Amino acid sequence: MDIQQKKQIAILGSTGSIGTQALDVIAANNSLFEVYALTANNNVDLLIEQACKFNPEMVAIGNEKHYRTLKDALSDLPIKVFAGADSIAQVAEMQPIDIVLTAMVGYSGLKPTINAIKAGKKVALANKETLVVAGELICNLAAKYKASIIPVDSEHSAIFQCLAGEGNNPIEKLILTASGGPFRTKSLDELKTVTSTQALKHPNWDMGAKVTIDSASMMNKGFEIIEAKWLFGVSPDQIQVVVHPQSIIHSMVQFADGAIKAQLGVPDMKLPIQYAFTYPERLKTDFPRFDFDVCSQFTFEKPDLGRFRNLAFAYDAMNKGGNMPCILNAANEIVVSEFLKDKIGFLQMSDIIEVIMAKADYIAKPTYDDYVKTDALVRLLTKEIIE
Repeated sequence: MDIQQKKQIAILGSTGSIGTQALDVIAANNSLFEVYALTANNNVDLLIEQACKFNPEMVAIGNEKHYRTLKDALSDLPIKVFAGADSIAQVAEMQPIDIVLTAMVGYSGLKPTINAIKAGKKVALANKETLVVAGELICNLAAKYKASIIPVDSEHSAIFQCLAGEGNNPIEKLILTASGGPFRTKSLDELKTVTSTQALKHPNWDMGAKVTIDSASMMNKGFEIIEAKWLFGVSPDQIQVVVHPQSIIHSMVQFADGAIKAQLGVPDMKLPIQYAFTYPERLKTDFPRFDFDVCSQFTFEKPDLGRFRNLAFAYDAMNKGGNMPCILNAANEIVVSEFLKDKIGFLQMSDIIEVIMAKADYIAKPTYDDYVKTDALVRLLTKEIIE
């Protein structure tokens, strides 16, 4: 890597779990990387703190109510300050930026990712909903504008690493591992009474609230299989999920000759973040190393689609295609929000999603505008059903 020219990085969603860890990676490699832009949705205090430390060219806050607070706090620094969702999307296409890390949560990451692709940026993708909602559109745009997409999710990064150097060797199967979340061993009766507080206690990973709930319901894994379909150009029947509670094998690839390659490591998102920044090179790190003497047994289980129905819904949405994954995502974002407020139960989330998938208008060949309308209408429909 050319250390004379620092890579300029924009972090969309800098105050979340992925964003903060990305800043740790940049701080540890400040001779290679420089923060050009930081964005957040609501956490203005942490955004101010980050801006003061990294002194980016610009910052943007999604919630316009925080603009004055942000502007005043940074008034003594030569940092451009913007507000609103449109400004975040515009940040992603700024000319000096080399890498855009999309670490925003949910549907909000779609438009900025599209802008980054159209600007020909290298996209480090940590926002799985972008490909869930509009995978075909995103892949077509990436090909048209010659923008590279490097996955940051630990599972997709693992597959990406397993495929490095394999050329056109045919893939027989992608095997995505799942921790099983905090409720892996709970019965259906027990799941009826679990709380959001319990769901937020993930056994292996430190993630934001929304992703942690998705992990507990296995919707996160459902989104990952849809994302894998688009990232790696495979069919739904080539994607298998296995529950691996130790979370050391991050995912695997089985090739046409039957050989399986796996990527292993301790559960630490800094490694896939750094790999996305430096690909195809690897930098020496002081990240924790896995010790086989400490953990000498790996176990695997078949996911229980009776208890964790969201995974089945994701396969259904992926097979149907069109705007169905967009419907699935919008409904899920609303039910997770309501579950976090303790307004609905854990199992009710899946019940409501099933109803929405049956009721919402299906579009076989959606345009970008169709995705926008579907997302808005499904959110309203989901809220109506909950109320």
